[in-house]
Amino acid sequence: MNKKKLRILLLENDDNQGKLAEYLGISQQTLSRKINEKEGAEFSQTEIKLIKEKYNMSAEKVDEIFFAQFVS
Repeated sequence: MNKKKLRILLLENDDNQGKLAEYLGISQQTLSRKINEKEGAEFSQTEIKLIKEKYNMSAEKVDEIFFAQFVS
C-alpha cells in the first residue's frame, strides 16, 4: 500500500479521509487503520473498486496505490 499516493489522490480531488470513509461506509478510524496497515487491516476488493470508480482511476493507478510492494 502506498499511502502517500493515496493521500495525493485525495488532495487532487479536493477530498479528505473523512469524506472517503463516509463514502465507503466505514469509520475514519477504520480507514486510518487500513491506510496505515495497522492491526492487519486491509482494503477489501469492494472498497478498492469503489475508490477506483469514485476517482475514475486507471488499473495502473490502482496497482500503484493498493498493490505497491516496497523492498528495503
